[in-house]
Amino acid sequence: MKTLLALLAGLTIAAATTAAPIEPLPFKTPDKLPDAARLLPPSRIKLGGWLGDRVAVNEKVRLLNVDVEPLLAGYRKKPGSHPWIGEHVGKWLHAATLAWANTGDPTLRAKLDKVAAELVACQEPDGYLGTYLPEQRFGLFRGADWDVWSHKYNLIGLLTYHQYTGDVPALDACRRMGDLLIATFPAKRSILAAGTHQGMAATSVLEPIVILYRSTGDARYLDFARYIVKSWDEPGGPGILSRLAAGKGVDEVGNAKAYEMLSNLVGLCELARATGDRAYLDPVVHAWADVVANRLYISGSASAGEHFHEAHALPNGVGAHIGEVCVTTTWIQLSLQLLRITGERKYAEEIERAAYNHLAAAQHPGGDDWCYYTALEGRKQYDDFITCCHSSGPRGMALAVQEAYLTTTWEGREALIVETRETSQATIRVAGRDVVIDQASEFPAVGRSTITIHASRPFPLTILIPMPAWSRTLRVSAKKSECELKMQPDGSVVVKSDDWKDGTTIEVGTDLELKAVPGGLSNPDRAALTWGPFVLAYDEARNPGGPPARAVGLTSDLKAGPEPGPELAFRLPIVGADPSRGPAHALFVPFADAGSTGGAYRVWLRASGLALPKHESVLAYAEEARSREGNVGGSINDGDPGTYAVTFDGRKPKGGEDWYAVALPAPASIRRVVFHHGRTFHDGGWFDASKGKPRVQVQRQPDGPWETVGELADYPAADATRAPDIQDGRAFELKLKEPVAARSVRVVGVPASGDGPDQAFSSCGELEAFAD
Repeated sequence: MKTLLALLAGLTIAAATTAAPIEPLPFKTPDKLPDAARLLPPSRIKLGGWLGDRVAVNEKVRLLNVDVEPLLAGYRKKPGSHPWIGEHVGKWLHAATLAWANTGDPTLRAKLDKVAAELVACQEPDGYLGTYLPEQRFGLFRGADWDVWSHKYNLIGLLTYHQYTGDVPALDACRRMGDLLIATFPAKRSILAAGTHQGMAATSVLEPIVILYRSTGDARYLDFARYIVKSWDEPGGPGILSRLAAGKGVDEVGNAKAYEMLSNLVGLCELARATGDRAYLDPVVHAWADVVANRLYISGSASAGEHFHEAHALPNGVGAHIGEVCVTTTWIQLSLQLLRITGERKYAEEIERAAYNHLAAAQHPGGDDWCYYTALEGRKQYDDFITCCHSSGPRGMALAVQEAYLTTTWEGREALIVETRETSQATIRVAGRDVVIDQASEFPAVGRSTITIHASRPFPLTILIPMPAWSRTLRVSAKKSECELKMQPDGSVVVKSDDWKDGTTIEVGTDLELKAVPGGLSNPDRAALTWGPFVLAYDEARNPGGPPARAVGLTSDLKAGPEPGPELAFRLPIVGADPSRGPAHALFVPFADAGSTGGAYRVWLRASGLALPKHESVLAYAEEARSREGNVGGSINDGDPGTYAVTFDGRKPKGGEDWYAVALPAPASIRRVVFHHGRTFHDGGWFDASKGKPRVQVQRQPDGPWETVGELADYPAADATRAPDIQDGRAFELKLKEPVAARSVRVVGVPASGDGPDQAFSSCGELEAFAD
């Protein structure tokens, strides 16, 4: 795979000198709040290296191969298959347009043209371009409350497509959508009454409405954007602007739904740029800072269960549903907006953190699939469904390219900002001609790169090389041209010359080193390893015979460099569950690569010098099993009751009972057993206690008889069809009078059938046993 990725990236960079740049159409209205850091057209950036490989497979493997027919089906025959099926084609158009603008791939362009034309052909005479039946449009109806949301993504996709292709029908379709929204809100109802999450889903149409204004110059769309912002303070509204302006945290805004809120903040940035009114911008800056200080994972994403929570409440496990890809992508969008407007490096640093870690971790390294959520410990859950995150992730990868190189004004003259340390290329326009900046890099194995300047004749330019947040020093030198080098207070280096010559080289050196990052308030007594911008993880599949991820402890020995080979990997001493055995060596890989083969992994590990917590279950590192495989295969001894297993197979169990068991490698003394219920479904998932409470059994020797040592007396009076008071993850406990030496422990019971009398199944979130 690495060879293919490198080839794709290499072909992309080589094409830069032969393909004409694809330039976006200029807006019809000027920036009232001009950008301090200006984007280059995607065609003028060619990104290689580690991140460039991920970007390349995003286009070649994902975007080119997505079957768009299911995405268009809901438009052709209404209603769609699910309430937000309408969002996906617009997201694909946005991501695919940016990817095509970056590479110029004619095959992708042909697919873009076809999809855009087919989507526009579905528009109704009044401008409606959604997937709902007439009686359920633009309102909060059960199972049909994402109509404006789908129009939002159609606007984003078609406006982006128009911007880079000049396609007139796409812009006309956007005008008709905008006119229909204006005719509907607030004349017929408040826009808050057309979207979930206190209206935030519907009002996030703010971003493309402002871009529609910029694209057409029609002031009616700007007036509508101002109405959207005003609607936030209607009764029951989310109060986005007013609450943030009052200094509230993002967890106190609306219902704290992260994706929708961040989408609205992106729209506020566009509105600030279009109007010059900083009253729209300052609350966004506050919200961004609040997320970074209190709600951001080390991997550069946010949210648990898709919401913002109280400060430093950052669970790591699969069951917490952390780091929704939609949130990660929109966080990158927001950070890119603020980087452009302010030029401040802190925004670039967070784009880098998110792109190299949580975004890439959600993407399968092969490029063909995405996770919906991506935990910092457990197992990655890739799937092939049509989900919001499968459509958002490719947008994030396409946007990540834009942060690599930017331009700015420095001391009154044009300047290039070199943000990336990857092998890459930028083509900029200086004094009426193109200049190519070619960067050859050994990153991420070595913090060293060479920038070579190619130009037909000498020219003036200032080059800004930022100091990475992860490096102790930045070393810069230049050869062939006479240059002035100035170090800035933040460690960045400004390289200035009035007479750059063809073939001039700039050597750039940074410090790549392993670091242990303390877990702080969110992960006390834990630490994570980093290498430059990469967060590392312990992956069980890459350490056969090693301790399970939950048992791994770090040592103070971090003296290691990358292992030989095509992948970034490090071999370090660790300690396992038994400290008396002394350190062993384990392989660590980027969080982005960990778990890609299905193994369990973990980012936050036991900090150096700390023993295992005494409250750890003695079953935590043992082999698990259950009576039937079922169709949900979460672990029952990973410390996370949210990763549950079930025994559903469409039938009733042989012998009438289900069981969940954990087998230990050696006998352990057990005095307390805790069973966590997994999840309740309409057709089962619990035990039928009318046939007897679930029993706890132990096996004293391998393959020995099972002995019943007690029952879960606190299990409620559930029967085959009803499960009163059994919340997901609820714990039920057996305390033994005397300790029992056991090699295996299991819980046995009769499964329930709910409303499916022809079958029965149960579920288990966690099976624990303790010596106390």
